[in-house]
Amino acid sequence: RRSNVRHTSNELYADLIESLSITLAPSGRPLAAFAHGTIVFTAKVSGIPDIVVTLTSSGGKHALTGLVDLPVFHPCVRLARWKEQPGVLSFVPPDGRFTLAGYEVDLLPLTEATLSSQQQQLKLPVSLDIKTGLGPTGSDFELRLTFNKSFTSTGSVQPGLGRSSHTPTSSSVSGPSLTSFATGASTTTGNSSSPTLHDLRVTVPLPPAVRNLSEIRPSKGDANFHAAERVLEWSINNKELSQLGSAPFVLRCTVVGDLDSDETADGAEDEMGFSTQSYHGYDPSVTQPPPSSGTPADPGGDAAQKQQQQNKVLMPTSASLSFSVRGWLASGLRVESIVLDTRKSRGIGEGVKPYKGVKYLTVSKEGVEVRC
Repeated sequence: RRSNVRHTSNELYADLIESLSITLAPSGRPLAAFAHGTIVFTAKVSGIPDIVVTLTSSGGKHALTGLVDLPVFHPCVRLARWKEQPGVLSFVPPDGRFTLAGYEVDLLPLTEATLSSQQQQLKLPVSLDIKTGLGPTGSDFELRLTFNKSFTSTGSVQPGLGRSSHTPTSSSVSGPSLTSFATGASTTTGNSSSPTLHDLRVTVPLPPAVRNLSEIRPSKGDANFHAAERVLEWSINNKELSQLGSAPFVLRCTVVGDLDSDETADGAEDEMGFSTQSYHGYDPSVTQPPPSSGTPADPGGDAAQKQQQQNKVLMPTSASLSFSVRGWLASGLRVESIVLDTRKSRGIGEGVKPYKGVKYLTVSKEGVEVRC
């Protein structure tokens, strides 16, 4: 850090950003769940400040050692201080914005004995349920979005998705609430006291055998099928997110395969997959044995069952959730305090009290995969 740094406004900001990597079984049980976090610090302070940032978690400081895994630090961080007191970052910051630390958090329980209690803590702002093989021919599938009950509709929606303001503090910073959520964007939300959900999108990869989606019926938002990539995207804007009710958001689609059902329903196929209809003067009824005198065949039922079997290969096997939540971290990590040590700092005027703020952001860029 240069010794002649000068700022007219002294400010200290800490941004905690976590990206999710979660895989859920069809039952909703998490198979793997990780949060990869980054602490970005902004120091706009004159002179050479000596700063101490103290981290804590929802389980307290004693749980921080087992919570944060694979930590990495900026060269300015005093490693000896962290080893003596895990969660305490002591450093002389570079001027401006820089990455202070990175970490990884395993969101799953460590032992099977704590599965029931720990699994309930893996709460996401929105859950996705997938049903396949619907309809008389099994050619429909349905996506159902259910929002966390603690979400409430707040404020008037503003255009754009600008970053929310930092949570101000004097010597300490309050942590994010893990149970109080809001949706949409407003002038009073997006901080630790009222987290907000933004940029909700569901991505559904479809098998290569899917040619098109004949019907796409979303109850909310916009859904589009990209035929070249075989991907269905369902996006819900922030205005609709701010008007949540008790009813879930539903998307129902009808798939169309490479071969039209009318082309295969008229005739049967042999064991090699070729049609047994009459061609080149050949009549299959001459060589085929007559049907047995048992229960009469039901050609309509057999055709429907055959169509359902054919449509099974056209159903999606997974879907991914993308969203961002301002003011909330899945790991429960938070900043307890940001302290400027005046005894060790140099070149700072007397009576200078920097403005301090903390911001929390959780991002999922197709990071939550739901299997079906």
